[in-house]
Amino acid sequence: MTRNGIRCAVVLPGGSATEQLELGLLAEQAGWDGVFSWEAAYGVEPWSLLAAIAVRTSQVRLGTMLTPLPWRRPWKLASQVATLDQLSGGRAILAVGVGAADANLPDTGEVTDLRVRAEMLDEGIDLIRALWDGQPEYHGRHYRYQSGRMDLAAAARPVQDRIPLWVVGVWPGEKSMRRVLRCDGVIPQYRLSGRSAGPADARAVRSWLTAEGARPDFDVVADGETSAADQAAARAEVAGWDQAGCTWWLETRWGVQEDLSDRMRALQERIAAGPPAADSADRQEASR
Repeated sequence: MTRNGIRCAVVLPGGSATEQLELGLLAEQAGWDGVFSWEAAYGVEPWSLLAAIAVRTSQVRLGTMLTPLPWRRPWKLASQVATLDQLSGGRAILAVGVGAADANLPDTGEVTDLRVRAEMLDEGIDLIRALWDGQPEYHGRHYRYQSGRMDLAAAARPVQDRIPLWVVGVWPGEKSMRRVLRCDGVIPQYRLSGRSAGPADARAVRSWLTAEGARPDFDVVADGETSAADQAAARAEVAGWDQAGCTWWLETRWGVQEDLSDRMRALQERIAAGPPAADSADRQEASR
Protein backbone atom coordinates (compact mmCIF):
# COMPACT_ATOMS: atom_id res chain seq x y z
CA MET A 1 0.00 0.00 0.00
CA THR A 2 1.44 3.33 -1.03
CA ARG A 3 0.29 6.34 0.96
CA ASN A 4 1.54 9.31 2.91
CA GLY A 5 2.08 9.11 6.64
CA ILE A 6 2.84 6.24 8.94
CA ARG A 7 2.26 2.64 7.87
CA CYS A 8 0.80 0.09 10.27
CA ALA A 9 1.78 -3.56 10.58
CA VAL A 10 1.11 -6.45 12.93
CA VAL A 11 3.67 -8.72 14.56
CA LEU A 12 2.24 -12.24 14.74
CA PRO A 13 2.29 -13.47 18.36
CA GLY A 14 3.05 -17.15 17.85
CA GLY A 15 0.77 -20.16 17.46
CA SER A 16 0.77 -22.81 14.77
CA ALA A 17 1.67 -22.08 11.17
CA THR A 18 -1.98 -22.39 10.16
CA GLU A 19 -3.16 -20.03 12.91
CA GLN A 20 -0.56 -17.42 11.97
CA LEU A 21 -1.36 -17.75 8.27
CA GLU A 22 -5.01 -16.95 9.00
CA LEU A 23 -4.00 -13.87 10.99
CA GLY A 24 -1.79 -12.73 8.12
CA LEU A 25 -4.65 -13.04 5.65
CA LEU A 26 -6.97 -11.19 8.04
CA ALA A 27 -4.45 -8.34 8.27
CA GLU A 28 -4.62 -7.76 4.53
CA GLN A 29 -8.42 -7.94 4.54
CA ALA A 30 -8.57 -5.37 7.36
CA GLY A 31 -6.29 -2.90 5.56
CA TRP A 32 -2.99 -3.26 7.41
CA ASP A 33 0.24 -2.39 5.57
CA GLY A 34 2.47 -5.18 6.81
CA VAL A 35 2.75 -8.53 8.57
CA PHE A 36 5.85 -9.53 10.53
CA SER A 37 6.67 -12.92 11.99
CA TRP A 38 8.65 -13.62 15.13
CA GLU A 39 11.84 -15.66 14.57
CA ALA A 40 12.89 -18.12 17.25
CA ALA A 41 15.70 -20.66 17.50
CA TYR A 42 13.12 -23.43 17.15
CA GLY A 43 9.48 -22.94 16.25
CA VAL A 44 7.34 -22.13 13.24
CA GLU A 45 9.80 -21.28 10.45
CA PRO A 46 9.09 -17.63 9.60
CA TRP A 47 10.20 -17.51 5.97
CA SER A 48 8.05 -20.51 5.02
CA LEU A 49 5.13 -18.90 6.81
CA LEU A 50 5.69 -15.54 5.10
CA ALA A 51 5.93 -17.25 1.71
CA ALA A 52 2.54 -18.87 2.34
CA ILE A 53 1.06 -15.48 3.22
CA ALA A 54 2.72 -13.93 0.16
CA VAL A 55 1.01 -16.17 -2.38
CA ARG A 56 -2.43 -15.52 -0.87
CA THR A 57 -2.14 -11.73 -0.53
CA SER A 58 -1.29 -8.83 -2.82
CA GLN A 59 -0.78 -5.78 -0.62
CA VAL A 60 0.88 -6.36 2.77
CA ARG A 61 4.64 -6.03 3.19
CA LEU A 62 6.23 -9.09 4.78
CA GLY A 63 9.21 -9.66 7.07
CA THR A 64 10.52 -10.85 10.42
CA MET A 65 10.69 -8.96 13.68
CA LEU A 66 13.42 -9.74 13.91
CA THR A 67 16.15 -12.00 12.55
CA PRO A 68 19.26 -12.45 14.77
CA LEU A 69 21.69 -12.28 11.87
CA PRO A 70 24.86 -13.50 13.69
CA TRP A 71 23.07 -16.80 14.36
CA ARG A 72 22.13 -17.34 10.69
CA ARG A 73 24.14 -18.15 7.57
CA PRO A 74 23.90 -14.87 5.64
CA TRP A 75 23.79 -16.57 2.22
CA LYS A 76 20.89 -18.79 3.31
CA LEU A 77 19.03 -15.83 4.76
CA ALA A 78 19.66 -13.80 1.61
CA SER A 79 18.20 -16.68 -0.42
CA GLN A 80 15.09 -16.89 1.78
CA VAL A 81 14.40 -13.16 1.60
CA ALA A 82 15.00 -12.99 -2.16
CA THR A 83 12.64 -15.95 -2.67
CA LEU A 84 9.98 -14.20 -0.58
CA ASP A 85 10.49 -11.03 -2.58
CA GLN A 86 9.89 -12.92 -5.82
CA LEU A 87 6.82 -14.78 -4.54
CA SER A 88 5.30 -11.58 -3.15
CA GLY A 89 6.04 -9.42 -6.18
CA GLY A 90 8.47 -7.20 -4.28
CA ARG A 91 7.01 -6.93 -0.77
CA ALA A 92 9.84 -8.31 1.40
CA ILE A 93 11.52 -6.45 4.26
CA LEU A 94 14.49 -7.77 6.26
CA ALA A 95 14.88 -6.68 9.88
CA VAL A 96 18.05 -7.76 11.70
CA GLY A 97 19.86 -7.37 14.99
CA VAL A 98 22.61 -9.02 17.03
CA GLY A 99 20.12 -11.26 18.85
CA ALA A 100 19.12 -11.23 22.51
CA ALA A 101 21.42 -13.44 24.58
CA ASP A 102 19.13 -13.87 27.60
CA ALA A 103 17.93 -16.69 29.82
CA ASN A 104 15.22 -17.65 27.29
CA LEU A 105 17.77 -18.46 24.59
CA PRO A 106 18.15 -22.22 24.03
CA ASP A 107 21.67 -23.55 24.48
CA THR A 108 22.66 -24.04 20.85
CA GLY A 109 26.36 -23.26 21.05
CA GLU A 110 26.01 -19.99 19.14
CA VAL A 111 28.37 -17.06 19.71
CA THR A 112 27.13 -14.88 22.57
CA ASP A 113 30.00 -12.39 22.90
CA LEU A 114 28.46 -9.01 22.03
CA ARG A 115 31.52 -7.58 20.26
CA VAL A 116 31.83 -10.63 18.03
CA ARG A 117 28.11 -10.65 17.29
CA ALA A 118 28.33 -6.98 16.30
CA GLU A 119 31.19 -7.76 13.90
CA MET A 120 29.19 -10.63 12.41
CA LEU A 121 26.15 -8.39 12.03
CA ASP A 122 28.17 -5.82 10.08
CA GLU A 123 29.69 -8.44 7.80
CA GLY A 124 26.38 -10.22 7.36
CA ILE A 125 24.68 -7.02 6.20
CA ASP A 126 27.46 -6.40 3.67
CA LEU A 127 27.39 -9.99 2.40
CA ILE A 128 23.61 -10.05 1.96
CA ARG A 129 23.71 -6.79 0.03
CA ALA A 130 26.52 -8.14 -2.16
CA LEU A 131 24.53 -11.27 -3.01
CA TRP A 132 21.36 -9.32 -3.82
CA ASP A 133 23.45 -7.09 -6.10
CA GLY A 134 24.68 -10.15 -7.99
CA GLN A 135 28.25 -10.17 -6.69
CA PRO A 136 29.82 -13.68 -6.75
CA GLU A 137 32.14 -13.38 -3.78
CA TYR A 138 32.73 -11.84 -0.38
CA HIS A 139 35.70 -12.15 1.94
CA GLY A 140 35.53 -10.96 5.54
CA ARG A 141 36.87 -11.92 8.93
CA HIS A 142 33.87 -14.05 9.86
CA TYR A 143 32.32 -14.95 6.51
CA ARG A 144 33.67 -16.12 3.18
CA TYR A 145 31.55 -16.70 0.09
CA GLN A 146 32.65 -17.52 -3.43
CA SER A 147 30.65 -19.05 -6.26
CA GLY A 148 31.10 -19.52 -9.96
CA ARG A 149 27.42 -20.34 -10.52
CA MET A 150 26.18 -17.02 -11.84
CA ASP A 151 23.01 -18.69 -13.14
CA LEU A 152 21.96 -19.46 -9.56
CA ALA A 153 22.62 -15.89 -8.48
CA ALA A 154 20.67 -14.51 -11.44
CA ALA A 155 17.69 -16.75 -10.68
CA ALA A 156 17.57 -15.49 -7.09
CA ARG A 157 17.67 -11.77 -7.87
CA PRO A 158 15.04 -9.88 -5.85
CA VAL A 159 12.16 -8.08 -7.53
CA GLN A 160 12.89 -4.86 -5.63
CA ASP A 161 15.91 -2.86 -6.70
CA ARG A 162 16.74 -2.61 -3.00
CA ILE A 163 14.97 -4.76 -0.43
CA PRO A 164 14.51 -2.58 2.67
CA LEU A 165 16.96 -3.69 5.34
CA TRP A 166 16.17 -2.49 8.86
CA VAL A 167 18.56 -2.86 11.77
CA VAL A 168 18.32 -2.36 15.52
CA GLY A 169 19.99 0.86 16.62
CA VAL A 170 20.71 1.55 20.29
CA TRP A 171 19.92 5.22 20.82
CA PRO A 172 21.95 7.31 21.52
CA GLY A 173 24.85 4.87 21.11
CA GLU A 174 27.22 6.32 18.52
CA LYS A 175 28.66 3.05 17.18
CA SER A 176 25.30 1.34 16.92
CA MET A 177 23.70 4.31 15.18
CA ARG A 178 26.57 4.54 12.69
CA ARG A 179 25.66 1.01 11.58
CA VAL A 180 22.10 2.20 11.01
CA LEU A 181 23.25 4.68 8.37
CA ARG A 182 24.36 1.77 6.14
CA CYS A 183 20.82 0.37 6.08
CA ASP A 184 17.33 1.51 5.06
CA GLY A 185 15.62 1.74 8.41
CA VAL A 186 16.12 1.69 12.16
CA ILE A 187 14.36 -0.23 14.89
CA PRO A 188 15.30 2.03 17.81
CA GLN A 189 16.25 0.47 21.11
CA TYR A 190 16.16 3.43 23.47
CA ARG A 191 18.70 3.59 26.26
CA LEU A 192 16.68 5.57 28.79
CA SER A 193 16.79 5.91 32.55
CA GLY A 194 13.63 5.12 34.47
CA ARG A 195 11.07 5.91 31.76
CA SER A 196 9.51 4.49 28.65
CA ALA A 197 10.28 5.82 25.18
CA GLY A 198 7.91 8.34 23.65
CA PRO A 199 7.50 10.28 20.43
CA ALA A 200 10.02 12.90 21.58
CA ASP A 201 12.71 10.20 21.59
CA ALA A 202 11.79 9.15 18.07
CA ARG A 203 11.93 12.79 17.01
CA ALA A 204 15.49 12.97 18.33
CA VAL A 205 16.41 9.88 16.28
CA ARG A 206 14.89 11.38 13.15
CA SER A 207 16.72 14.67 13.69
CA TRP A 208 20.02 12.82 14.08
CA LEU A 209 19.41 10.81 10.92
CA THR A 210 18.64 13.98 8.96
CA ALA A 211 21.76 15.69 10.27
CA GLU A 212 23.85 12.66 9.27
CA GLY A 213 22.54 12.70 5.71
CA ALA A 214 20.03 9.84 5.80
CA ARG A 215 17.52 9.79 2.96
CA PRO A 216 14.15 11.47 3.64
CA ASP A 217 12.41 8.10 3.13
CA PHE A 218 14.61 6.35 5.72
CA ASP A 219 12.35 4.19 7.90
CA VAL A 220 11.99 4.74 11.65
CA VAL A 221 9.97 2.06 13.44
CA ALA A 222 7.77 2.40 16.53
CA ASP A 223 5.87 -0.39 18.28
CA GLY A 224 3.38 -1.01 21.04
CA GLU A 225 -0.16 -2.10 21.85
CA THR A 226 -3.30 -0.10 21.05
CA SER A 227 -6.93 -0.77 21.86
CA ALA A 228 -9.27 -2.60 19.51
CA ALA A 229 -12.26 -1.15 21.36
CA ASP A 230 -11.19 2.51 21.14
CA GLN A 231 -9.97 3.29 17.65
CA ALA A 232 -9.95 7.03 18.31
CA ALA A 233 -7.49 6.58 21.17
CA ALA A 234 -5.43 4.15 19.08
CA ARG A 235 -5.23 6.62 16.19
CA ALA A 236 -4.28 9.44 18.55
CA GLU A 237 -1.44 7.40 20.05
CA VAL A 238 -0.02 6.41 16.68
CA ALA A 239 -0.43 9.96 15.34
CA GLY A 240 2.08 11.15 17.93
CA TRP A 241 4.71 8.76 16.56
CA ASP A 242 3.80 9.75 13.01
CA GLN A 243 4.33 13.42 13.80
CA ALA A 244 7.69 12.56 15.37
CA GLY A 245 8.90 11.18 12.04
CA CYS A 246 8.22 7.46 12.39
CA THR A 247 7.27 5.68 9.17
CA TRP A 248 6.01 2.38 10.61
CA TRP A 249 3.90 1.44 13.62
CA LEU A 250 4.11 -2.24 14.64
CA GLU A 251 1.21 -3.58 16.65
CA THR A 252 2.53 -6.14 19.14
CA ARG A 253 1.52 -8.06 22.24
CA TRP A 254 5.03 -8.18 23.70
CA GLY A 255 4.15 -6.16 26.78
CA VAL A 256 1.00 -8.12 27.65
CA GLN A 257 1.17 -10.92 30.20
CA GLU A 258 -1.28 -13.60 29.02
CA ASP A 259 -1.22 -17.15 27.73
CA LEU A 260 -0.85 -17.83 24.02
CA SER A 261 -4.53 -18.51 23.34
CA ASP A 262 -5.54 -15.22 24.96
CA ARG A 263 -2.78 -13.40 23.09
CA MET A 264 -3.90 -14.87 19.78
CA ARG A 265 -7.52 -13.94 20.46
CA ALA A 266 -6.61 -10.40 21.49
CA LEU A 267 -4.48 -9.77 18.42
CA GLN A 268 -7.15 -11.24 16.14
CA GLU A 269 -9.62 -8.71 17.54
CA ARG A 270 -7.07 -5.94 17.13
CA ILE A 271 -6.31 -6.89 13.53
CA ALA A 272 -10.00 -7.11 12.62
CA ALA A 273 -10.60 -3.61 14.02
CA GLY A 274 -8.23 -2.19 11.41
CA PRO A 275 -4.97 -0.23 11.57
CA PRO A 276 -4.69 2.72 13.98
CA ALA A 277 -4.09 5.31 11.26
CA ALA A 278 -6.11 8.39 10.46
CA ASP A 279 -7.21 7.00 7.10
CA SER A 280 -7.84 3.43 8.32
CA ALA A 281 -11.55 3.45 7.44
CA ASP A 282 -10.83 4.42 3.83
CA ARG A 283 -8.08 1.82 3.60
CA GLN A 284 -10.32 -0.96 4.98
CA GLU A 285 -12.93 -0.10 2.36
CA ALA A 286 -10.32 -0.05 -0.42
CA SER A 287 -8.99 -3.47 0.60
CA ARG A 288 -12.40 -5.14 0.23
